Amino acid sequence: MEPAIRLATPQDAPALAEIYAPNVEVKATSFELVPPDAPQMAGRVAAVLARWPWLVIERDGELLGYAYASAYAERAAYQWSVTVSAYVREGCHRQGLGRRLYTTLFEILRRQGACSAFAGITLPNPASVGLHTAMGFEPVG
Repeated sequence: MEPAIRLATPQDAPALAEIYAPNVEVKATSFELVPPDAPQMAGRVAAVLARWPWLVIERDGELLGYAYASAYAERAAYQWSVTVSAYVREGCHRQGLGRRLYTTLFEILRRQGACSAFAGITLPNPASVGLHTAMGFEPVG
């Protein structure tokens, strides 16, 4: 069955926390020191969904990954700029899930009026660089 993309809900928080945790505990892809637990992740989802999309991709009820947009900065001049992130469950990489999530996310963002999207990548991280380059991102710093 083809994975389906939908809006996240706070009820997805346990799976989202599970997907995200290796990026804090094992890899150098997050600047967090402690992975958020399910209640913290539920709060993040609710906060993002107040303004921007948070998408999940799932197959047969299992969350395989997620992508979301959040405010780039709080000042009014940045109101149409977003920061984006995508994470895919361990063992599910290189299946096009990140690309599908970002493609859907960017279409929603265009419809919401977002003009600029930024992504931060901890280097080295060739997989993330490859995904973001394929999606049209260019290095800026």
